[in-house]
Amino acid sequence: MNTKYRLGRSAFRTLEEGMEKEWLITNGIGGFANGSVTGANHRLFSGYLTASFHPPVDRKIIWSGTHEKLVFANKREADFTAQAYVGEVKEGFKYLNSFELDVVPTYTYQADDLTVKKTVAMAFGKNAATVTYEIEAGKTAGEFRITPLFKFTQPGEAAIKEQLDFHMELADKKLTLVPKEDTTKKIIFHTSEGTYFDRKKLPVSMATPNYLIEENTYYPLENRTGYRGLDNHATPYDVIVSFKPYEKKKFFLVCGVEDLENPGLEEYLEKVDGSQIVEECKERVYELMNKMPKDSFARRLAWSADHFIVERESTGLKTVLAGFPWFMDWGRDTMIALQGLTLCTGRFCDAKEILESFSKYVKDGMIPNVFPNSAKEEPMYNTIDASLWYFYSVYKYLEYTKDFDFIQEKIYPSLKEIIEAYKKGTHFSIKMDKDGLIQGGSDLDQLTWMDVRVGDLVVTPRHGKAVEINALWYNALKIMESLSNQFGEDSSYYKELAGKVERVYADTFWNEENGCLYDVVNDKIKDASIRPNQIWAVSLPYSLLSKEQEKKIVDTVYEQLYTPYGIRSLSNRDAEYKKEYIGKLINRDLAYHMGTAWGFISGGFITAYCKVNNHSAEAVKKAEEMCLCFEDHMQDGCLNGIAEIFDGDFSNTSRGCFNQAWSIGEVLRAYMEDVLPYRK
Repeated sequence: MNTKYRLGRSAFRTLEEGMEKEWLITNGIGGFANGSVTGANHRLFSGYLTASFHPPVDRKIIWSGTHEKLVFANKREADFTAQAYVGEVKEGFKYLNSFELDVVPTYTYQADDLTVKKTVAMAFGKNAATVTYEIEAGKTAGEFRITPLFKFTQPGEAAIKEQLDFHMELADKKLTLVPKEDTTKKIIFHTSEGTYFDRKKLPVSMATPNYLIEENTYYPLENRTGYRGLDNHATPYDVIVSFKPYEKKKFFLVCGVEDLENPGLEEYLEKVDGSQIVEECKERVYELMNKMPKDSFARRLAWSADHFIVERESTGLKTVLAGFPWFMDWGRDTMIALQGLTLCTGRFCDAKEILESFSKYVKDGMIPNVFPNSAKEEPMYNTIDASLWYFYSVYKYLEYTKDFDFIQEKIYPSLKEIIEAYKKGTHFSIKMDKDGLIQGGSDLDQLTWMDVRVGDLVVTPRHGKAVEINALWYNALKIMESLSNQFGEDSSYYKELAGKVERVYADTFWNEENGCLYDVVNDKIKDASIRPNQIWAVSLPYSLLSKEQEKKIVDTVYEQLYTPYGIRSLSNRDAEYKKEYIGKLINRDLAYHMGTAWGFISGGFITAYCKVNNHSAEAVKKAEEMCLCFEDHMQDGCLNGIAEIFDGDFSNTSRGCFNQAWSIGEVLRAYMEDVLPYRK
């Protein structure tokens, strides 16, 4: 069954067109590699090796990529470099015959009668990457010159020339670079073939560039989002590999970064073969895909799901990165994505570790909202919904595994703590009101997933009783009622609390005029904005509404919020609706939850749609069509990924993170739970 992607020249007629399509590979500890199908770096996160020194945090871009150039014996040259610079564009992609993503990316170039295949891969569980080359020469001999690009910056941070300062040592085929700003790290670079050429020997004059630094690399994508989009890289050496007429040659480069306080990688790099890294990377993902049904869409989603499941050093257990290229592990995102990423893919041990990992961070009845990008910083707990989604993840874990012993021993005490904290009151004014509903937030707090704040401007204030929070609260209470029965405890406490919520929920939130639910209710307002949060009152396991009300909610959301690539965050009929997510950060923040379409909400919508239509053959067919819209998207933007967000109007171009955990997780869950089991 074909799961790979192959693109020909029609996909990259221009450099900018080609840079809209990119790839991602990961190493299971928070590190990743990313580039475009043209071979050009297109964002400040691009590179072949972004390392994580305290998984999955403390990340640095180490190896930004390579430039390749052929110099034939007859003096003809072919420069494969594809890159935009200030005042110049190199169009090496015009030598590119095809790009293929088969777990790892492969570029196939042709110049005259010579072909070169270039493949990038990462070593799983290690801060190391490789580039392998296969050259099939024609009738003319020559040299293949490779320029590796180095830096030592945080992902998303431009390197200035002063940062490109390394202590360097060259010995045979090994080059080592120690950043002067952090001498506890050592970059180790090997080539299996050829010789090093010191670029200091190249002539430098006022009319020529500084050959030791690639200056003013320009990223149009970054400039489009309000940044300068300029970068610099260290280029101290070339690797030169000679070839004879009609010779076939295979060789590789490998680069890793060793933390001198945690040694061992250098020994691995001295022994490993780049082709071995490529094959191990592919075999591991093939094995994951083979656990899935014989369905190419499901298998591709399982492959993409693997990117987000990583080790967390602080717990010694697995966690979930919310999105690439910039998000760390977020509690809310994890608990929404977990079902699709782990349970639907048969990765039950990973699900178990993730649940336990977050249980270790429960504090005052809350699980973390976000872990920062540093092991030295403490998590932030500013979320009202992450702890409630945790109950849903436990419910689904038990639905798939029946592993009640683990939940009783490791998780159940934390669940009890959360319920009591929410009932009695905890941080950010989170507390159960006398009617049994949960309220939270005040002033500048942003506690739900609609969490943008610009200075003192709270873009989507949802203080009070939010519609999805109380649907989640009710489900948490019903889950605790069930678990207490399972564990031989008195369930009446949770049953009574749940009954209290059930009696008032519909009366509190039902908006008869619009045939849907109010988004937020507090002492001052009943917010009648048509938003997607109400869909979870239908899709969650325990229902609070009549079948007629649920059907009306789904119909309203479908009519005003649905797009093929996600569900709008606000009705396109609302006066405050923002149709595009583009431009400077302030403009994007103001649109983030005011009309922008979110991929992950499609999962809840598809589940709700199938539920209210009783999983009829017609409904399931429609749900399948909704899912497969994302299969089209997975051939654009980040290949085999689903973006975080899209424009509200004519959703098509990836916005935000180019591959998002809950987008993948929720589309996969809906496809596996609501489509495949019912498909005729």
